[in-house]
Amino acid sequence: MFDALDKAGFGSNVHEIAADGECRVLRIDDESGEGFMTLYRVFDGIYLMYNDFHMNHCVSEYHNADTVLCIDHCREGRIEHESSLGERYYMEAGDLRIDHRLHHEGLVELPLSHYHGITIGFLQEIAQISIRREMPFLSIDLNMLGDKFCSEKKEYLLRTNETLNTFFSQLYHVPKAMRIDYFRVKIAELLLLLTDIDTAAYSEQRLYFPASQIAKIKEIHSLITSRPDKIFTVKELSEISGIPPASLRKMFKAVYGTPVYQFIKSYKMKAAAEILISDRRINIADIAQRLGYDNASKFSAAFRDVMGVSPQNYRNRQEDI
Repeated sequence: MFDALDKAGFGSNVHEIAADGECRVLRIDDESGEGFMTLYRVFDGIYLMYNDFHMNHCVSEYHNADTVLCIDHCREGRIEHESSLGERYYMEAGDLRIDHRLHHEGLVELPLSHYHGITIGFLQEIAQISIRREMPFLSIDLNMLGDKFCSEKKEYLLRTNETLNTFFSQLYHVPKAMRIDYFRVKIAELLLLLTDIDTAAYSEQRLYFPASQIAKIKEIHSLITSRPDKIFTVKELSEISGIPPASLRKMFKAVYGTPVYQFIKSYKMKAAAEILISDRRINIADIAQRLGYDNASKFSAAFRDVMGVSPQNYRNRQEDI
């Protein structure tokens, strides 16, 4: 199976850094960070891969030479992909994506600078033979399963399904001695769970956004983070970007996973926490002014909301460590 994956081609920026029996560790390099993919051969044509990325973005050069069906689960973080229509969509914690990897090349962005999850992949022709040989009790047709979820060759996005989240949570801490056997049992379970899903009943329409609008939202993000001394209103950001306030709120939350006001406050308080620790000579009133607050009491209340303690107690605690 690893030979088949090699032929598919992960790209010139992906390198194997370790191999041990049925396991390979791949690293993807980018100027903004690095990512690791720990890949296990479960059966011929069937693999399970842990994805751990700490970067802002990377370029995917993946090109499948075979018919592939992949199931991705996001455990933590956030990832931006381009849809089959050239729009942008986001996976967040608890989301599931099923696709044929037809639109997997190009720029991939991580708005929160990290992403962690699992990919289970089926090289369909080889995997179908393995299922019939290793799991004869299952009457699963991978082509029909792919058609069920990926009609018109589009990705299928499933938001926070409790049953599937429970299933994937059990895969994140598997003892090494039983790993491969456990994966084999869980693959059979996953296939049964997927056949039972009513796509119409369980799918919640995810938001897709034009790339040009997303670019403006990212400019807004850059503006906010470059001006910690200013407290922007949605009205101001709307006038700067040319995006109506309601649309700006919706898109900002879609990209960064949190409302714009909440993001601004959280960003400022985390910046304040760094100042409190790094320069103890600066008093709290001066820190408040640096972050756009003309009232130290309002600043302290905001800091407590985000950090759970007052600025002075936070500084005192760090001194005790």
